[in-house]
Amino acid sequence: MMAEDIRQDKKGNFSALTEHNTNGVARTSTVASSKTGASKKLVIKNFKDRPKLAENYTEDTWLKLRDAVGAIQNSTSIKYNLEELYQAVENLCSYKVSPTLYKQLRQVCEDHVQAQIHQFREESLDSLSFLKRMNRCWQDHCRQTIMIRSIFLFLDRTYVLQNSLLPSIWDTGLELFRTHIVSDSAVQKRTVDGILEQIELERNGETIDRSLLRSLLGMLSDLQVYKESFEERFLVETNRLYAAEGQRLMQERDVPEYLHHVARRLEEENDRVISYLDQSTQKPLIACVEKQLLGEHMTAILQKGLSILLDENRVTELALLYQLFSKVKGGLATLLQFWRDYIKSFGGEIVGTPEKDKDMVQDLLDFKDKMDNVAQGCFVRNESFINAMKEAFETFINKRPNKPAELIAKYVDSKLRAGNKEATEEELERILDKIMIIFRFIHGKDVFEAFYKKDLAKRLLVGKSASVDAEKSMLSKLKHECGAAFTSKLEGMFKDMELSKDIMIQFKQYTQNQSEPSNIELTVNILTMGYWPSYTPMEVHLPPEMVKLQEVFKLFYLGKHSGRKLQWQPTLGHAVLKTEFKEGKKELQVSLFQTLVLLMFNEGEEFGVEEIRTATGIEEGELRRTLQSLACGKARVLNKNPRGKDVEDGDRFNFNNDFKHKLFRIKINQIQMKETVEEQVSTTERVFQDRQYQIDAAVVRIMKMRKTLSHNLLVSELYNQLKFPVKPGDLKKRIESLIDRDYMERDKETPTQYHYVA
Repeated sequence: MMAEDIRQDKKGNFSALTEHNTNGVARTSTVASSKTGASKKLVIKNFKDRPKLAENYTEDTWLKLRDAVGAIQNSTSIKYNLEELYQAVENLCSYKVSPTLYKQLRQVCEDHVQAQIHQFREESLDSLSFLKRMNRCWQDHCRQTIMIRSIFLFLDRTYVLQNSLLPSIWDTGLELFRTHIVSDSAVQKRTVDGILEQIELERNGETIDRSLLRSLLGMLSDLQVYKESFEERFLVETNRLYAAEGQRLMQERDVPEYLHHVARRLEEENDRVISYLDQSTQKPLIACVEKQLLGEHMTAILQKGLSILLDENRVTELALLYQLFSKVKGGLATLLQFWRDYIKSFGGEIVGTPEKDKDMVQDLLDFKDKMDNVAQGCFVRNESFINAMKEAFETFINKRPNKPAELIAKYVDSKLRAGNKEATEEELERILDKIMIIFRFIHGKDVFEAFYKKDLAKRLLVGKSASVDAEKSMLSKLKHECGAAFTSKLEGMFKDMELSKDIMIQFKQYTQNQSEPSNIELTVNILTMGYWPSYTPMEVHLPPEMVKLQEVFKLFYLGKHSGRKLQWQPTLGHAVLKTEFKEGKKELQVSLFQTLVLLMFNEGEEFGVEEIRTATGIEEGELRRTLQSLACGKARVLNKNPRGKDVEDGDRFNFNNDFKHKLFRIKINQIQMKETVEEQVSTTERVFQDRQYQIDAAVVRIMKMRKTLSHNLLVSELYNQLKFPVKPGDLKKRIESLIDRDYMERDKETPTQYHYVA
């Protein structure tokens, strides 16, 4: 093993005996004995002496090598074979001439490079010609250095490699070019000026020789002067150019155009990095463009253009705006603030304009859809933007208390009411889902509940509900959103309707067994008082047949449920009347009040307003609405004298025998579905009354638990517990009321302290 290791060292003076005949090792394996198991002898001899060099060999060889280097530098043909030259270098290195050879070679190269500088002193050269000459010189220098190195490769790989302080032949070539040409201040200035000039031309839309710039910037990079000689000046120039461009274009162009320009500029600069700039320049260059074209103008861009982009729903530009602002420090935070302000402002207009109340909910839904699309598509579902949108919606929708809640309830009513032909069940479900999103933002959900409950009652009692499935779906959504307590009364209304159906089946069987069957078919809905909206009792004069039937039902019902009290509600009654006109028989679907008025015309030809009021007992305002619906609406079954839209005291009415209609059954009871101003006011008042009870209950509950509490802590606790918006002044009034009623008292020494009175 030892013999093998030694064999590999060429400088050793002995070698193992092997098959190879190398460096004076002879194969002299001698067999000591031919017997089996006999050992062999290993004979090791010294190397032969190295032959001595001829007297002038070193000098002659150098002259030969110098001629070759000169020929390479002058681009003429080399007299000698390259292999021969390589061998000559190897021979010189073997005889310890390496240091001298290295110095001589360096000197020859240096002299040549120094001579090159003169061609760059010509003042007459224009900048592009200068750059081309510089590039040619650099390319020649690189090519020559590679060829020289290939001849002196042995020197480079032995002597230079063993001396870490010495630069390689290639590095020496770079160092000489850097020192004598590129570091010359005049040459460097003209080179960099020329490059910057070419880049500026390209930025202004002209075509330039990119390969020339790539080569020259590669030269600066290879010579390690790229950063200090070029990049610093390049970035200063870029900064200056884009600062001026940003200022100018912000004045001249509109925002969408400006954004596209910025995107194009960034693309161009990135392309420049790929094509000829050094990779290290990319980060500072792009940062510089973003700062000057975006960072300096963020507020101006948003003030000038965001509302236009959102108003016109320019999704492409909005996506671009987000993409560009995400690159700039603080960009998204600024965009977020403007986005939030825009939503508050636009939404505030929708909610705060009473003239637009009719379309408020639809406008809100459309606006929410639009903002959702922008947040999802343009702002890449950024959580901050989605949350800011929710917060903005919640802020503006509660700027006008109670009204949005009331209008949302009415909007739901319009969608769930029979006759709403515009939506299939799937579309209706989708609309209800969207409504729930808007509903979530509302603080006064009790206002919604009151109006929703009133409208639901009408839909159920007048049989105007479009679909029980849709009603139940809406109910489950409300339950999921607000809890079971919120919907318990609404669910109770549905239970009442189901129970009423069962009771009516039993009542029909009961009436069939009576001795005097009536020719009027009566249907009664039994409503649990606590579940349904409260209705003002109204006494009207019913025909004897109806009164008799009511008594029969009362007897039947109380016979089954003793201890209960029945109160009839004529306002929500409706009937189907069989009528005979000249055209033929028709059926009229009318309210109970309309029924009482029409039945009078069985007894006489013509009646005045006062006569009808006395005969029917209907309250004046209600009577005027009823007469208006019969004589001034689409289906005029009564004639009014004199004609007109409103009912006056002196008007007279007679039966319109000439009435014509294409349908057999005509609905005239739509009036019951319309909400009067009085109803609206009473519903709102009832909500406020309920709120006072809730505040009182919450105060007593808190004081009972805490016994003693300061005013501020009590108010803070109330805000946590109450689910509707309330002013501190209202809370103070309720606390005063409870003190007057001896539920609590003030501390005698500290008036802001309260004690619970058991």
